[in-house]
Amino acid sequence: MGFLANAVAERKSTVSVYERWIELLNGGVTSKAGPAVNLTTAFRVSAALACMRHIATGVAQVPFKLMQDYEEGGLMRKRIARDHPLYEVLTVKPNAWQTSYEFRETLALHACMGNAYVFKNMYRGTVAELIILDPSCVRAEQKADWSITYKVRGKDATEREIPPDLIWHVRGLSWDGFLGLDTLSMAREALGLSVALEESHAGLHANGVRPSGIYSVDGTLDKQQHSALVEWLKTQAGASKSNAPMVLDRNAKWLSTSMTGVDAQHKETRDHQIEETCRFFGVIPLVIGYSGDKSSTYASAEAMFTADRAQTKDPWYTRIQESADANLLTPEDRRNGFYWKFNANGLMRAQAKDRSEYFAKALGSGG
Repeated sequence: MGFLANAVAERKSTVSVYERWIELLNGGVTSKAGPAVNLTTAFRVSAALACMRHIATGVAQVPFKLMQDYEEGGLMRKRIARDHPLYEVLTVKPNAWQTSYEFRETLALHACMGNAYVFKNMYRGTVAELIILDPSCVRAEQKADWSITYKVRGKDATEREIPPDLIWHVRGLSWDGFLGLDTLSMAREALGLSVALEESHAGLHANGVRPSGIYSVDGTLDKQQHSALVEWLKTQAGASKSNAPMVLDRNAKWLSTSMTGVDAQHKETRDHQIEETCRFFGVIPLVIGYSGDKSSTYASAEAMFTADRAQTKDPWYTRIQESADANLLTPEDRRNGFYWKFNANGLMRAQAKDRSEYFAKALGSGG
């Protein structure tokens, strides 16, 4: 135990002070493709934003209820625990400014990026409200004795240590079991290349979809002729004149020195980056509107959305349910059969035919 405690105590960040300064100056960590990657640039990558939104709304759109298993007449039954104080807090109004949908949407958005932190405002031993904290303002630490502390920085820049029993910490995929892995850091190169491709394509269209190159004429130009030719090119060969005819003299020629969008395979590369971004978030590309080079049929789309429920949504439901059970309910509550449950059957509300057939078979002839 002593060796493990020392290992935790000596654990240090692999990021140097210099790299931290570079990160601050660039507004994020610079990717190999060139652009700096931070939360703002990640939100501007449509595939990344779509994946975050898909996970966040997937968690928020289904009912999240406090349930209780109990025994009645020798039979085990279950009910919605509307009389429990926590039911109103998390199911209806977590705090003064958010609905339950908005709260769970933000909670899942933070969690899919690595870690979500919620402050539990207590009143007479009961959770009175839940306040989501900005993850960038929370510093979580695990001490040598395995105890956890949370230091929260307020809007006045002061930092205060919050007891762990007042923080509901929802982790994403974790290596050490204490902190969720930083999705933004892991997907840095994929997001950086996506940003670089978009900037490159935008620059290409800004030049009238014509690449830069060399304008060659016969003879030698003096300084005045060179300046006049440069100004003429700016006014006659810009994007606004992309379809206008040009009259050239002195046997003028255009020698391209860069690739076109087709040469650079912009579409193929950008399509690949969509798939790459989806892999980092664990989202099937079809559910964010990308079907690749093949159009999906109704049957294949239905199968994909069923797979999305099993591979993306259900793991997040289980993660948040168990975290809520462990952090919001007391040991006495759990002994009395209380637990949180996502009602994912709400996702099937549009499939009336399938639901009617299921209930008919379950309830017997004629339903």
